Amino acid sequence: MTTTILELRHLETIQALADTGSVSKAADRLYLTQSALSHQLKVLETHYGAPLIERGAKPLRFTAIGQRLLELARTVLPQVAEARRDVARHTQGRAGTLRIAVQCHNCFDWLMPAMDTYRTLWPEVELDIISGFLSDPLPLLERAEAELAVIHDAPAPRDDLVFHPLFRYESVALMSPQHRLSAKAWLSPEDFAAETLITYPVADDMLDVMKHYLGPARVNPKRRTAELTVAILQLVASGRGIAALPAWTVGNYIERGYVVSRPIGAQGLYCQLYAATTRAAAQATYIDEFIALTRKQSLSELKGVSALA
Repeated sequence: MTTTILELRHLETIQALADTGSVSKAADRLYLTQSALSHQLKVLETHYGAPLIERGAKPLRFTAIGQRLLELARTVLPQVAEARRDVARHTQGRAGTLRIAVQCHNCFDWLMPAMDTYRTLWPEVELDIISGFLSDPLPLLERAEAELAVIHDAPAPRDDLVFHPLFRYESVALMSPQHRLSAKAWLSPEDFAAETLITYPVADDMLDVMKHYLGPARVNPKRRTAELTVAILQLVASGRGIAALPAWTVGNYIERGYVVSRPIGAQGLYCQLYAATTRAAAQATYIDEFIALTRKQSLSELKGVSALA
């Protein structure tokens, strides 16, 4: 019989299954295909001669063997992560600077919680967000005025920068529950044409709905702007117009019936976020871990997001 060595990746798979409650979401978190994750499970189950999860159970449930391996994962993986940080402190120094430049207004909804978690793991790192909205934060990396930038959409490859995928998200159309468009299953470009589009006060190429949907269709609706997400939602709820925002931003408002959402286009409008660093910064363990933690926490906690290869 071939010996199967229980590896860290197996424990990571088991923990991801427990955290997400499904094979598809666990595969997303680990950047695996569902078939690759299922293959890992099959290898382990063949080795132990018994299943690790109860087939067909919803929500996902572990067998006694799977539960024991989950206990091991929850013990070992934090110790491995802590040891990795300690080694990095010895080899790369105990302190560092991580200044973050952000290209999007609503990224703070997921960025701030990630920063709070990160501070407990790397208290010695000087962590800060560069104030102000930046239409192009990449020059700050070039001038060494920031170590990381959060940017929209897949960038063109560059020799001096590294682009780390964060996640894919859906932008949805928002309207009052009484709005005529709430009766539609999804919104076409023509549906926007006669409406007032409420947006942040930024250029069209910074608005997902304009850059990827209405602009290519040559639709340019009347505008009204507001600086804050809550102000946009208040205007939408009062029937002053419609908006288009990432689904993660508006989940609580939709659940309370304050506004309703509809897909933008028959297939939905999906966009991407990346973290950009210089090549030197990409080698720093404390920066690499911030990116990994942000990606993991976002995939676990945000609505309407999925892994970005």
